[in-house]
Amino acid sequence: MAVTRERFEQGLTYEEFKAQMTRNQDRFAANEAGVQVNAADVEAIKALGHPVSALVVAEDWCGDVIDNLPVLGRLAAATGMLDVRVFLRDQNLDIMDHYLNQGQFRSIPVFVFFDQDFAELGHFIERPTSVTERRAQQRQALFAQHPEFGDLQTPIAQLPEEVRTQLMSALTEQREGTKDADNQSVIAAIRAILLPASR
Repeated sequence: MAVTRERFEQGLTYEEFKAQMTRNQDRFAANEAGVQVNAADVEAIKALGHPVSALVVAEDWCGDVIDNLPVLGRLAAATGMLDVRVFLRDQNLDIMDHYLNQGQFRSIPVFVFFDQDFAELGHFIERPTSVTERRAQQRQALFAQHPEFGDLQTPIAQLPEEVRTQLMSALTEQREGTKDADNQSVIAAIRAILLPASR
């Protein structure tokens, strides 16, 4: 399925997506306020000299959307070169199913970038690999420090309520500690798609 300009323009603008959110608005706003976009990234993207269409598949219940979409939003505002349109996953399965994670999972967010002729420049799903690897290492260290959390392989939903609450709180604290690094990884992933020479 090729995304056409007409289909792209049916998506919500970034501001429209924020306006329709029913969950996580405070976290989204806090994340947006905390994103630091450096001048070198802004200038590199401005140097493209033409706008890029950025399609996002998202839902407001997803933690990775709440973490990563504000980064794209701030980058778009700072550069004036990214036309962002957001498609709600569950209402746009035609797009979602074209960008399945590992060919089978409807993971979000999906960020897809198109040139002026609507040829795809590239995409990434959920979060940059470096962020996934960093979180896996943090989680291993956390479980090593807290044997009361049980087996690392046990799904969070299967943990007793008290343990689950403690674990989620600890994981949230870890994420806050690496938020700046994670945001920079998202910006680097976007730059690598838009500016292949910077890879």
